[in-house]
Amino acid sequence: MSRVEIGVFGGSFDPPHAAHVLLASLALCVHGFERVLVVPTHSHAFGKRLTSLDDRLRMCELAFAHMRAVELLDIERELPAPNYMLHTLRALSQRYPFAQLRLLIGADILPDAHAWHDFAGIARLAPPIVIERQGYASIAADQPALPAISSSEIRRRIQQGQSTRGWLSPAVERYIHTRALYRDA
Repeated sequence: MSRVEIGVFGGSFDPPHAAHVLLASLALCVHGFERVLVVPTHSHAFGKRLTSLDDRLRMCELAFAHMRAVELLDIERELPAPNYMLHTLRALSQRYPFAQLRLLIGADILPDAHAWHDFAGIARLAPPIVIERQGYASIAADQPALPAISSSEIRRRIQQGQSTRGWLSPAVERYIHTRALYRDA
């Protein structure tokens, strides 16, 4: 009997945007995963300042609400600091012993893989699937590329009072506006 494949999609999701949703959709439709686990990081391994985990989790709930095969996990809150993807994957492999985990990463992340804590160990535990992204070196030119949407650009646009229409789901946009997120640098 073959093991079920589950995609693991970790990240800051600060905020979660249309390209994040498209990546999960590609993983489900093109790669045939039974489900995709969305795992917002508790604290950034490289020390980047993040919006509260509770706000990011709520925005992920809103962004992925229409995708039944996407499961949002708050597992990193339970893990000791510092949060490394390797530790998260180990915890997930215990929670899902019946599954082959596959790490989902965008092509924009690949150049920084050497800086991750034990990327070789990550690759053994959850062999990565790299999803193409516009503006980054192509891994597989015959695959569709995600649009060049970034959370940092969205935060910048909000700080400058510019529109983010088409970059975020309307529910996430409303949440950001209601909570006055990303207004300060």
